[in-house]
Amino acid sequence: MDSHLRAGIAVYNAGRYHAAHDAWEDYWLDLEAGDDERFLHGLIQFTAVVHHAHTGNWSGAQGLAESAGEYLAELSDDYRGVNLNVVRPFLARVAADPEHAERVAVPLLTHEGVALDYEALDFDATAVAAQVLAEADGYDEEAIEDAIGYAREELAERGEGRFVGLLFSFVREDEKRPVVAQRLVQHVERERGKDADVENLFE
Repeated sequence: MDSHLRAGIAVYNAGRYHAAHDAWEDYWLDLEAGDDERFLHGLIQFTAVVHHAHTGNWSGAQGLAESAGEYLAELSDDYRGVNLNVVRPFLARVAADPEHAERVAVPLLTHEGVALDYEALDFDATAVAAQVLAEADGYDEEAIEDAIGYAREELAERGEGRFVGLLFSFVREDEKRPVVAQRLVQHVERERGKDADVENLFE
């Protein structure tokens, strides 16, 4: 859960409020009822509140603020290391007055006291963020998924590699993301070709 949690926080803190929930949603859908399920459900709805507020959908923001507050109500102030002590008052104010979100800066999410950005993510969390950003921005999701697989092989074999570096760049360097994505696709296609050649040898 930690990688998904941290990735979603970094995506959210980068201002990608709508995309952030994708880091949590697949993981959340597999959870049984309990504190973790309520926690992620509440965070997903919290990011939707902020998204709706930024698009002027006040009724959507208000309804979700009430619901998100209910999901998070019984959890500790720092559940899973996240600053719910800041999130919950914000939700309560938006539930009472949805345009409150327009008058104040939306809260940053912190994990273990740190407002995470992309630079703070390890490889596993970066891999989650890469998939989220690929889907949100229309990049080749299959190529990104394969690149993550090749990067994991590099890490297992020598602790670093071309795919590892490119994936970190894809997530961390917004302005270069289109160029990095193109390079990732090219390298993935090359590796796929090598894999196919090897398979053909044994057919």
